[in-house]
Amino acid sequence: MSEPVLTSLDQGVFTLTLNRPDKRNALDTATIDALAQALARADLEREIRVVAIRGAGKDFCAGADLAELLASADRAAADNERSALALGEIFLVLRRLSKPTVAVVHGRALAGGAGLATACDIVIASASSRFGYPEIERGFVPAMVMSMLRRSVGEKRAFELVATGRQIDADEALAMGLVSRVLPDATADTETTALLGRLAARSPTAFALTKQLFTELDQRTFDDGILLGARVNALSRTGPDFRRAIAEFLER
Repeated sequence: MSEPVLTSLDQGVFTLTLNRPDKRNALDTATIDALAQALARADLEREIRVVAIRGAGKDFCAGADLAELLASADRAAADNERSALALGEIFLVLRRLSKPTVAVVHGRALAGGAGLATACDIVIASASSRFGYPEIERGFVPAMVMSMLRRSVGEKRAFELVATGRQIDADEALAMGLVSRVLPDATADTETTALLGRLAARSPTAFALTKQLFTELDQRTFDDGILLGARVNALSRTGPDFRRAIAEFLER
């Protein structure tokens, strides 16, 4: 039986590939557990500078495994909440991880799959990719993904997407703020590899401070955010990466 998530590390880029192409990489318990283990490794290993999440086959991820979802209807609410929190913890870890995370989306990213993508810091979409939140069509609520969606596109657009369940193409997703960049299908792999390489070459200290600041700003007023930014600014100047980068720039 094949591994639900394949991992590889190349020049600082740690790639996690969802590996259930026959199920459109649906998120079952084994896949979620494997993602959690891989992200724990990413957090601990200094050699890992960037985390990229991809999907095998034609799609990025179709969301929750429907067979598991149907079986859960007969379970107690407390059991289902624990199960939901396992996926929720993946979203939280992606946000808290000190290293940049990149979703590399092709084909369809639906429901929890769209949530997994938008939980990453950067979302790179191939031009032919599509996004959607069809849970309501199945009598279900897109509860686990709502925080990322609302934060990315705003309240009105988010509600329209989940209320209609419609799929949107990559260009509309970009215009909404759901993705960071859209790449032509023909060059997406090459351009994505180059981007990941550039990210891996950046200062890990600067990235850690940047991500920490992004997270902290969620709970701060504007004034407090400026003060916190000043503290992080001052701290970042003391690191060796800063000294080296500035010196190299001035020598040009």
